[in-house]
Amino acid sequence: MSERELDRVEERWGFRFVPEHRTLLGAGLPTGGRNWPDWRNGDPEDLAERLARPVDGVLFDVEHNGFWHPEWSTKPADPQDALEVARTYLAEVPVMVPVHSHRYLPADPERTGAPVLSMHQTDIICYGTDLVDYFHHEFGRPVPTPEGHQYATIPFWSYFLD
Repeated sequence: MSERELDRVEERWGFRFVPEHRTLLGAGLPTGGRNWPDWRNGDPEDLAERLARPVDGVLFDVEHNGFWHPEWSTKPADPQDALEVARTYLAEVPVMVPVHSHRYLPADPERTGAPVLSMHQTDIICYGTDLVDYFHHEFGRPVPTPEGHQYATIPFWSYFLD
């Protein structure tokens, strides 16, 4: 993708790619199947759903599985009130940008080396210490993560990695 195309994607969707994600998309737009988001010609509804999926997954677990983040205020007894409070908190968390399937990077143009998270509701794990490590794990020969390695943190989302 060209710099202009990448700028248009960021403007259209209201986020900024991390530098290495932008570099990847500038080198070549991955295609093939529904797992890769098509930032050039993709269906806007599909892209919107992919971008909303991390927050929607947390809201699903608030509503159906009793999830409540310990840093949020006291959970309201009424389920609809709890959802509204959770929505308010979640409106402030970093946007997560789909890389492939349910693998995400944070939207942060000032950050390099962010972990790639596998996200399904509040079942969130680190699938790569950074984009290169993720590609090794997902598509190549995994490189062992050194024992005791500390992943870069992503506000709110890293809570699920502990």
